[in-house]
Amino acid sequence: MNSFITRWGKYSFLLATILFLIFVMFITSIQGNAGRDDTPVVHHEWILPSIKTNHDVETTEVVKSGDTAGLVLARLGLPASEAANVIHAAVSVYNLKNIRIGHKFQKKISDQYIEITYQIDAKERLVLTSQPGKTWQVEIVQRPLFSRTNMVEGVIQDSLFYDAGKAGLEDALTIQLVNIFAWDIDFVRDLRKGDAFKVLYEESFDDEGKRVDYTILSAEFTNRGHVYTAIRYTDKKGNIEYYDAEGRNLRKTYLKSPVRYSRISSRFTVSRKHPILGYTRAHRGVDYAAKSGTPIHAIGDGKVVYKGWKGGYGRFIEIRHTNGIHSTAYAHMSRYAKGIRKGSFVKQGQVIGYVGMSGLATGPHLHFEFRSRGRAVNPLRVKYKAAKPVPKTELTAFRLKAKEMLQLMAVQSQLNAWG
Repeated sequence: MNSFITRWGKYSFLLATILFLIFVMFITSIQGNAGRDDTPVVHHEWILPSIKTNHDVETTEVVKSGDTAGLVLARLGLPASEAANVIHAAVSVYNLKNIRIGHKFQKKISDQYIEITYQIDAKERLVLTSQPGKTWQVEIVQRPLFSRTNMVEGVIQDSLFYDAGKAGLEDALTIQLVNIFAWDIDFVRDLRKGDAFKVLYEESFDDEGKRVDYTILSAEFTNRGHVYTAIRYTDKKGNIEYYDAEGRNLRKTYLKSPVRYSRISSRFTVSRKHPILGYTRAHRGVDYAAKSGTPIHAIGDGKVVYKGWKGGYGRFIEIRHTNGIHSTAYAHMSRYAKGIRKGSFVKQGQVIGYVGMSGLATGPHLHFEFRSRGRAVNPLRVKYKAAKPVPKTELTAFRLKAKEMLQLMAVQSQLNAWG
């Protein structure tokens, strides 16, 4: 009997020990789970009604081909009735019928409001805001622009566009450069190997980091050993012009040529054998050979006094210029520019037509005439007067600006030389 009790006591002690260890393991596992990250995920629909957040939720949709504002707003999740309200509210400042492919709509939702925006362009954004139970408020907001200044310089070895591109100047800026100096330099006839250029320009970016514009601030062009300088200046009336370092306007009363041409195929002469008719007669203009479809520009401000077919000239336009003394004629066009008609007033540089070979012509070219008091003169020998210089009252301000720009170009040029 005593031996049985002794054995039972041992077994009881062992059983109690085992039960105690199991209890300790259970408590430890509960405490361990309290610090672990693998607890079950609570479904958001159970907790959203009781939680408020200050974080905005944004959705973006891009306008596609065939889209209307209603379709885009539907993709943003607006019911048809609310989309109609948005479109109606916007009309007071911007008609959403004018949305463009590639432009963005955005929807932003927070606890306090819902906001719909449309990127009108690089400078403006349409913003519509509504609070619970209230109507849509609409406004156009100016988008911030950011800018940086760069300088490119190079030497002409092959062609202007090739060498400018090689130096890092994009075609759009090279065209600006040509337009700035077009009154002093004929970029087809006058360029020589060894000519050089420096261009200080500003790039503008929108608030999404997209480049939206280039502007040349100042430039130098060395042609045949002569240095031409251009400084961009805005006067007190808001007029923007390019001037030389002394404040003389680079713009002249007339452009040096009306078209970007490949060569002069025939010059002004009183005796030229006509290539089609075969007999000799005066050629009272200049023929600029160019690809068919090349834009033709009015060389100065004036009124279109003739537009139509004119015998061997083919499609023909004559412009009487604002001084009442000069007129210019443009012949052999393939077509006229949209909106050009007899009686139209045109601005210097405005496209009036396109190169062709209508009438008596052996190839695509522009026949151009310059007349003074009705008499044809050689366009290549006409001396054009400069437009108005910097106003005398602003010369001091301009000279400070010019000095700043030229010094900046000199410093940047030195930095470029050091690499």
